[in-house]
Amino acid sequence: MADTPSNMLPLGTTAPNFQLPDTSSESVVSLETLKGKKGTVIMFICNHCPFVIHVNEELVAIANTYSKKGIGFIAISSNDAVKYPQDGPDKMKLHAKKENYPFPYLYDESQTIAKAYDAACTPDFYVFDKDLKLVYRGQLDDSRPGNNKSVTGKDLRNALECLIENKENTLEQKPSIGCSIKWKN
Repeated sequence: MADTPSNMLPLGTTAPNFQLPDTSSESVVSLETLKGKKGTVIMFICNHCPFVIHVNEELVAIANTYSKKGIGFIAISSNDAVKYPQDGPDKMKLHAKKENYPFPYLYDESQTIAKAYDAACTPDFYVFDKDLKLVYRGQLDDSRPGNNKSVTGKDLRNALECLIENKENTLEQKPSIGCSIKWKN
């Protein structure tokens, strides 16, 4: 389990558009069709990463709460499914169902979307406003597997509250820490 930090894409960056297959619905979807009215959370996750497994329940809770408030949620896996078959589309579909993901779980087979977002680890979080401008990137909260801190989602929740209330987010934006994205050679 390698501790890889986020690259911290510059605030104000426009969300790179994409069209990717949703493993749950088995249809191709785009950022434009999935974005929320008030904002959009894009998460780079995968099935097997202990850091993602550690926060899955909170991801579902946050998505269930904030999707009702106009926030769209999109999960993307960009891992090399040849070397890591547990992260392939068929397993992603099963995992999304098992975890009750209330958001699409997209597969970035070419890894071009992860590169466009400068994603580095799983989980990696990005919050965009209604105009798809980056307002938050970084960690869910301070909890990590084995550090005995509760998973609260406080950093992401704060960013979403600030976005919804049109307030400046004055909390320090800390990089997420997780497993590195499993890049193809």
